[in-house]
Amino acid sequence: MAIQERVYDIDDLWEITQAEGNEDKRFLLIDGEIIEMVPPGLLHGRVAARLTRYLDEFVERQDLGVVTTETGYQPPDSRSTVLGPDVAYIGAERLDQPKSQKWVPVMPDIAVEVVSPSNTMAQIRRKAAIYLQHGAQLVWIVIPDKQGVEVCRLDEGGEIQSTVIGIDDSLSGESVLPGFALELSRLFK
Repeated sequence: MAIQERVYDIDDLWEITQAEGNEDKRFLLIDGEIIEMVPPGLLHGRVAARLTRYLDEFVERQDLGVVTTETGYQPPDSRSTVLGPDVAYIGAERLDQPKSQKWVPVMPDIAVEVVSPSNTMAQIRRKAAIYLQHGAQLVWIVIPDKQGVEVCRLDEGGEIQSTVIGIDDSLSGESVLPGFALELSRLFK
């Protein structure tokens, strides 16, 4: 007799995150599997905070939407996945409930994952694919130890394309956030 693992959904995840003793823990839900995240280190936190600051200042100045950190986003067509990008941007026109206490029921326009020593690039790219396949337009994979960013997007055929930019380059909001540019030397200083 085969033993089937339990498949969790967004309600199960919400219950787990609200349980006593889990207040300071971070969880993801990918295809029905709950994954506890290891708290990131100082370099990860510093880079994520810097990027959040630059992105939030730009978005707020132009009243374009909302920048979030470690907020749960779920694909609108799935109850078995919730991801928490390190940083995210969602345009005002796509944000139905800006004061919701639960997961955001769409993927962000831009999702940012900062690579930590506990991550593999395969894990991060898997999350990037989920963001893009469910509505995100850009994913920035920030790689602090290489002082670079892998910029991911879908091409016209729906395939994931990525470009790696380095310390001498600038991160662009492209058509998703026109006018946003950040020199990576400022991000990694």
